Amino acid sequence: MKFIIIGLGTFGSSLAQKLTNSGHEVIGVDSKMIKVESLKEKITHTICLDSTDFNAVGQLPLEDTDIVVVCIGEDEGASILTTALMKQYKVKRLISRAVSPLHEMILEAMQVDEIVHPEEETAERWAKKLNIKGILDSFELTGEHNVIEANVPAHLAGKTIEEIGVRRNFNVIVLTTIKIVETKNLIGSIRKIRKVQDVASARTILEKDDILVLYGKMNDIKRFLKES
Repeated sequence: MKFIIIGLGTFGSSLAQKLTNSGHEVIGVDSKMIKVESLKEKITHTICLDSTDFNAVGQLPLEDTDIVVVCIGEDEGASILTTALMKQYKVKRLISRAVSPLHEMILEAMQVDEIVHPEEETAERWAKKLNIKGILDSFELTGEHNVIEANVPAHLAGKTIEEIGVRRNFNVIVLTTIKIVETKNLIGSIRKIRKVQDVASARTILEKDDILVLYGKMNDIKRFLKES
């Protein structure tokens, strides 16, 4: 996959390096040459430019990029302007960093695809989320076992856990499911929230747009998501 990481501070530079090390093409962007120079040997490409400048941003290969992540943290105004430009250029998938509740509400009003909270989430978790198709979040319990959030594979929608044989065929356990419901934030913008369901049983029906919470070894989970 191809990523553009805008803002090469602690979180952005760490995420860019982890994605590069996972074999992805990563373009790191920052307005400070010292940050760009420090990473030019560590990620695929680095570019020094002002991400709030419409013409400068237009030089980036946005149409060919799968995911743009705005990691700017020091300047909320620059983050918002950069995010607005990415929306204007209609990038395929946009993830932006929020550093305050008001900042988050503005990003929600702009209908950003996903919002990052680096103070609460690590670059390691986000790298894993972005690296494996279908995985939305990941919590490593030991060197082998993980708790993973993943989308319900489309062709399994409407089937029960027993019908699919998740444990029997893949050695993976479905702990629960999460439904996404819409509500309004303080400024009246629509936001989506997660509603965790009861503990899953053999009779639990997996529905379209549900999120699965899975437990197992990463290789088994990858096999389940791939084969599914």
